[in-house]
Amino acid sequence: MTLTQADAIAPDQPLGLVGAGESPRSGVSWAAVLAGAFVAAATTLIFLALGSGLGFATASPWGLGPSAATFGVMAGIWLILTQWGASAVGGYLTGRLRTRWVSLHTHEVFFRDTAHGFLTWSVSTVMVALVLATAASLGAATATVAGAAQANGSPYAYQVDSLFRAPRPDDSPSAAQTRAEASRILATATAKGGMSANDRAYLATVISARTGISQADAQGRVDAAVRSIDDARKAAAATSIFTALAMLIGAFIACVGAAIGGQLRDEHA
Repeated sequence: MTLTQADAIAPDQPLGLVGAGESPRSGVSWAAVLAGAFVAAATTLIFLALGSGLGFATASPWGLGPSAATFGVMAGIWLILTQWGASAVGGYLTGRLRTRWVSLHTHEVFFRDTAHGFLTWSVSTVMVALVLATAASLGAATATVAGAAQANGSPYAYQVDSLFRAPRPDDSPSAAQTRAEASRILATATAKGGMSANDRAYLATVISARTGISQADAQGRVDAAVRSIDDARKAAAATSIFTALAMLIGAFIACVGAAIGGQLRDEHA
């Protein structure tokens, strides 16, 4: 009886041929995937902290920092750099640490390496999302306990303050209701992508009556608020696009890094 090609392959023989039997082990080295994912997640948090220190995370589309357009570009570029660096490190580490596969065709090895890189990116992305969501929840809870949520319960609190700014604060019982109504008008304008002419005229009239400024000045405040809302909407859209682009780049880089790491591991193992 002659030996088949698969029978002649030794366990430590270089890769390149297809084995005849089905391996009892999984094709996924979860230990390597989790190790790479933890490293990628930690690297991502480091990049985010560095970006915050450099001012990329403190920009506000509400006029408290750089302009909305600058905010979107800066945040997007930093997100891409973050994904690039973290995914490359995590993917490469996964490729170097994964279990060596014997009796596999080089094409199958390449596919598994890239799949491991993609799994590493996926796990690390979920981990970072959970960490950031938990941090945001804790921050919101802390603000509520401190009573800050009552003072700034509306996301348009600063805009409403700007609209009704006057030499003498309005402490009348109806002032809170008026501000709440203005917040609802701004929220509706945000949802619809613009403020209707009737809402503009009504809000300007209310501002003029509450602050004592002229109707023209009140209309100017409303127009400024509308422009700010539009800038915020554009900034949010740009940030979402940059985030999606950064994630796609991160997934690709993780696959490439894992393939390179796996190839080097097989060469030097």
